[in-house]
Amino acid sequence: MKKIFPSLFLVYATSSAFCQSLPLMNVLKKELNREIASFKKTDQPPYYIDYRVTDTKQLNIEASFGSLTQSAANHSRMLSTHVKVGSYGLDNTHPTDKKGRFDFDSHGGEFLPLDNDTLVIAYMVWKSTQNKYRMALEEFKEVKSQDPSAEPKIKYDFSKEPSSQYIDTTVNTFEKEINKVFWEDRLRELSKSFLSVQDIVTGETNFHSESNFKYFISSEGSTIVQHSSYVYLFISAKIRAADGDIVPLHKSYYAQNPDELPSLEVMLKDISAMCGLLIKLKNAPVAEPYTGPAILSAPVAGVFFHEIFGHRVEGHRLRDEKDGQTFKEKLNEQVLAKTMNVTFDPTRKVYQGHPLNGYYLYDDEGVQGRPVKVVEKGILKTFLMSRKPLESIAHSNGHGRGSNGAEAVSRQSNLIVETTKSFHDEELRKLLIKECVKQGKQFGYLFNDVQGGFTNTGRYSPNAFNIFPTEVYRIFVNGQSDELVRGVDLIGTPLAMFSEIVAAGDQKGVFSGFCGAESGFVPVSAVSPALFVRRIETQKKPKFDHENTLLPPPSR
Repeated sequence: MKKIFPSLFLVYATSSAFCQSLPLMNVLKKELNREIASFKKTDQPPYYIDYRVTDTKQLNIEASFGSLTQSAANHSRMLSTHVKVGSYGLDNTHPTDKKGRFDFDSHGGEFLPLDNDTLVIAYMVWKSTQNKYRMALEEFKEVKSQDPSAEPKIKYDFSKEPSSQYIDTTVNTFEKEINKVFWEDRLRELSKSFLSVQDIVTGETNFHSESNFKYFISSEGSTIVQHSSYVYLFISAKIRAADGDIVPLHKSYYAQNPDELPSLEVMLKDISAMCGLLIKLKNAPVAEPYTGPAILSAPVAGVFFHEIFGHRVEGHRLRDEKDGQTFKEKLNEQVLAKTMNVTFDPTRKVYQGHPLNGYYLYDDEGVQGRPVKVVEKGILKTFLMSRKPLESIAHSNGHGRGSNGAEAVSRQSNLIVETTKSFHDEELRKLLIKECVKQGKQFGYLFNDVQGGFTNTGRYSPNAFNIFPTEVYRIFVNGQSDELVRGVDLIGTPLAMFSEIVAAGDQKGVFSGFCGAESGFVPVSAVSPALFVRRIETQKKPKFDHENTLLPPPSR
């Protein structure tokens, strides 16, 4: 019987001249060719193999109240191997009774040696490939044994995409630019500022730098090497309120190299403002649950869109019958105001002078990143796609992403919300007050800063979101001064909340961070104008941190 081997082929000498200076890629290429040749002799060879290696160098420095608490550098290499048995139309990843549509490999990585010992690396790649092949065979047997009448409408389990060849020839000097002693001293000086605040519980600073070389090679012929780097400086403080509640504030700075971080003077000024706000929060009233008008500042609006919208347009979720599939049947329908556009753009490295954390050239499935206009004039146009097709969308748009060792699924990149009709801050406040009067409310809310948030997209629990504001004010109808409050969580359901967005501001803010989901943590940014929302809902924060002191603290 003739053996059919439809898609797997040898990855001969793609970019071979440059690969000579990349020993790791050379080993991966050679071992992949050897594995492919060996698999041809088996009864059920895989139709697809890829290797993804992330070579990461990190520096993490922490200080608390003027003293260094951690200073550690780390270098690691992680291999993620993917083997698919069957065909593009039907393979081992197909959902079965035992394996749901949402199953994926989140712990499939293995650490490779840092030394470029070709034999040791080849052995570990071989071992990983064998293990993944055995798993794929067992999974495919289960797929073939299921009832054909239960097949979903989706025709392909893995989309066919063009192969890519890209070698980043950038000379990596990032680690050499990091002056470890300088940043240790800088963090000591910054964190020392918190010693002056009474009843402060923590006053910490953290500096994290990371340099990544990502290697990707596949049996389809893709050969990709790309480099990325960033620095992140995070300031965190907590104060004990009068009732024992521990109230947090945070400030972060993101840049693509250390020279782009703010000066010492700027950061000291920001810490001084943070200390002043902490003192006010110490005696601020705890807000009661509320429903009514609100203004979300630009950073808060960015997190808001990331949580309630971004996760619900990630295509892999829409294959899952357990997911709420909020927008699956709403393509070409109005989901936002006609003045609003939403784009996800991994090709944007900077937005109006602000560096973006969701930048990349190729995703983690070897597909070139590209801008994707998901909402145009309020109309939902498409979804974020990996190589897991939908009935309505057959191909990836470069948003297959996963952390080291995790299987890539469709994830957000740089979310950019834009509007064709904008309002000044004072105009937004007037709209808020007018709506408060209309609803019979004494005040509305201004959400000025945020820590983060989370959302649930499943259908077996409430399809809701929770945003964690850190700086919240009441804006009164009678002209009374704004009042700072604490203990507020912003909650709701996505469709109800979207229908209440009335107006957008004329200035955009950027929130950069890391998004955690099924395929691990990936870097993202959210760009948005401020929003006026006709009706929001809040609840009291849970008191996870509550402290009644038994003894007086040490004198400072």
